[in-house]
Amino acid sequence: MEPTACGVMHFFPGGTREQYEASIATTHPAEGQLPVGQTFHVAGPSAGGWTIMALFESKGAWEQYRDNVLLPLLQKGVEGGFATAPEETVIDVYKIMP
Repeated sequence: MEPTACGVMHFFPGGTREQYEASIATTHPAEGQLPVGQTFHVAGPSAGGWTIMALFESKGAWEQYRDNVLLPLLQKGVEGGFATAPEETVIDVYKIMP
């Protein structure tokens, strides 16, 4: 059985574009590049803050990125980045459409 893709949504209450730009510059490999295992990334303002949605090849790929890259970087602190942890929703993806 093939691993199921994993969708991750982070909502940062009160988050801003400037905080997003500071955070993404630290947590992604380079401008326009996705972390290993991530296949899709979208972000933008939403009611009351900022939302980021990402798609990973599998839950394992998400957990690897979260545990080995994302959390260690955020625990060090990102100057100008999001001030609080996000509200997180993780789903096993049922269907992906173009």
